[in-house]
Amino acid sequence: MQLGVFSLSLNVKDIKASREFYAKFGFKDFGGNIEQNWLIMKNDGEQIIGLFQGMIEKNTLTFNPGWDSNAQTVPGYTDVRQLQRQLEEQGVVLAARTDEAGSGPAYIIAVDPDGNPILIDQHI
Repeated sequence: MQLGVFSLSLNVKDIKASREFYAKFGFKDFGGNIEQNWLIMKNDGEQIIGLFQGMIEKNTLTFNPGWDSNAQTVPGYTDVRQLQRQLEEQGVVLAARTDEAGSGPAYIIAVDPDGNPILIDQHI
């Protein structure tokens, strides 16, 4: 199953303090808007984290179909709607579904047995 690039989306209390903290681990701004309380950070090892203040309830595993670790389009990626069908065929109950007749950007959400959200968020 091709889920795309992986990142961890963190629910933070103070985005500026979190940004400063993760910078000590080599993470640098990669995308987002700190004034809108969300920021994507990446380190040299290609690890990606998202900092979200007041936007998500829980830390979330995030996958972006169609993107590599530089947010560049990957040819031949599996569309989120296909992933939705594959997961449901395997008995995964989705907390949020997308319109299968649609195209382009869309997302789905599953929740693992321990209550951890898994966001599959396609931007292309």
